[in-house]
Amino acid sequence: MTREIIAVFDIGKTNKKMLLFDCSLELISQEEQQFEQCMDEDGFPSDDIEKIETWITTWINRLALGTEYDLRAVNFATYGASLVYLDSDGRRLTPVYNYLKPMPADVIAGFYERYGGMEEFCRNTASPALGMLNSGLQILWFKKYKPELFASVHTILHFPQYLSFLISKDIRSEFTSIGCHTALWNFDKKCYHPWLADEGIVLPVPVPNDVTTEISLDGKNIHIGTGIHDSSSSLVPYLKGSPEPFILISTGTWCIFMNPFNQEALSLDQLKQDALCYLDVNSKQVKSSRFFMGHIHDVYTGQIASFFKREAGSYKRVVADEHLLNKLLHTAVVFTGEQFDGNQCPTVDLSAFASFEEAYHKLIIDLVLAGMKSLQLVIPGHDLTKTVYVTGGFARNELFMRLLSALLPGKTVCASEMDNATALGAAMVTWNKVFAGNEPEAMLGLKKIEPFNINKPRL
Repeated sequence: MTREIIAVFDIGKTNKKMLLFDCSLELISQEEQQFEQCMDEDGFPSDDIEKIETWITTWINRLALGTEYDLRAVNFATYGASLVYLDSDGRRLTPVYNYLKPMPADVIAGFYERYGGMEEFCRNTASPALGMLNSGLQILWFKKYKPELFASVHTILHFPQYLSFLISKDIRSEFTSIGCHTALWNFDKKCYHPWLADEGIVLPVPVPNDVTTEISLDGKNIHIGTGIHDSSSSLVPYLKGSPEPFILISTGTWCIFMNPFNQEALSLDQLKQDALCYLDVNSKQVKSSRFFMGHIHDVYTGQIASFFKREAGSYKRVVADEHLLNKLLHTAVVFTGEQFDGNQCPTVDLSAFASFEEAYHKLIIDLVLAGMKSLQLVIPGHDLTKTVYVTGGFARNELFMRLLSALLPGKTVCASEMDNATALGAAMVTWNKVFAGNEPEAMLGLKKIEPFNINKPRL
């Protein structure tokens, strides 16, 4: 019997992946592609959407018409903060504009003041003022700077929903794309913010993420998912697979702290410290904060390696030393990322350290203690979470993980070695539409972390 599959297109800024999951949610195949960026009409780099469209449709046709698999469903997980504009015939009018494109000041001149000022508007929409990263405000830019094109706009979709529309031809919206620093959602009243109606902008009513459209390709019925924002998608396996409330720490260039069980309203103080809120697949709030930990780690490990004349990557062979950790734990901060300029962290004096290993222990201490400040932003006064899951590169760093565990008494810290959580989440939200019986348990690949025995510092 031909193996039944769900195909997921996981579209990141750098890597584009096509992953196949079977009815047991086991990953059975993966293809990865990178595309050269192109320039939009203003000369700013953007994803080459035409090549992405061709790549996706080619793969879907190949899977649907081939004999190796029985394609039952397709879904899409993509980066957020990107919109696609369609005319009345469903044709895409523009490139997918890059959210790093500068936002001209005149676009939002007077805008915030009409809605209680910047601080109140940002608090209410759980969206720090981030220029084009506030995808909703891209509409104002487009309206002002491309008026002739804007006059032809019939439908506005977030990127995941556009890719779904490309195949299904159904116009939809969903909560995870709306609720990621878009400046579109009123978190107090749980609806679109009134500025949209004031500007005459109508967006689709959001639907649950398990809604699919059934299409026919060469006589084969295939469910097309609504699409999902990648960060929220990566939470799905943990929401479905964890027996108790948890915090998820996703580590990489940015360290993202996510608490789906903190329903306290975002405070102005939290907002000023770079905290915000997402919406999960159940349209519930996810309190989130971030710290530029991976970048800072990479810059300083380079400085340390250069000073001690070690090759790049030597930190991976550092053995965690509890005695050395306790010796350095209460010393003054040396490695700080609080005052870096762009990609440059301050150069530090490393002569006080006796060895590469000692300097690296101190770097991890300073990073974990700084990260704890961001973590505290997502922990409510009445904390229900008992487990902390850590994913990404730092989950494999024993020194980092055991120190983090020691600083969180009363919580179980687990490294999650599950790969492709984003794609798996997108597959999971469509599973019940195509397969019968009980949904398979998510294999989170958990490893419980034994904490260091430390004299805990004041945080």
